[in-house]
Amino acid sequence: MNLGELKRLILELIRLPHETEWVEFKHNKAKAEEIGEYLSALSNSAALLGKRCAYVIWGVDDKTHDIKGTTFKPRQFKIGNENLENWLLKLLDPRIDFYIHEGAVNDKRIVLFEIPPAPNRPVCFKRTEYIRVGSYTKKLRDFPEKERSLWRFFDQTPFEQGVAGA
Repeated sequence: MNLGELKRLILELIRLPHETEWVEFKHNKAKAEEIGEYLSALSNSAALLGKRCAYVIWGVDDKTHDIKGTTFKPRQFKIGNENLENWLLKLLDPRIDFYIHEGAVNDKRIVLFEIPPAPNRPVCFKRTEYIRVGSYTKKLRDFPEKERSLWRFFDQTPFEQGVAGA
């Protein structure tokens, strides 16, 4: 995604009336464990809702959707001696190809994680599956109706379509 596409996407997403099951806004807060849970939840929710992608965006106020900018630098973020991206990939199952985009909107630094929908089974982080319920990240096992719907979606999606759409 080039900088123009990133800016257009951010400006489109901040027009949403509130955070959704497929979009999370953050200002600066970046805890590795929470990011892993967001990736699982947003990927699973994107699959359940038929979305092409889900997003976590740093640099946007989650209440007003004002672009504030962020100091979060995911490519410099370390957990022990391991960079964040590798650490997350190691703990996600199945591994999903999320993308990290960095740029500026209105001269403010923005970070966007682009997250594909779960491919053929729920995405786990540290062996736990997550889902979004409104704007909250919850354990999938606590919402059996969503879990059933998600598995029904995987059962009805042809394998080839799931791979092409991921």
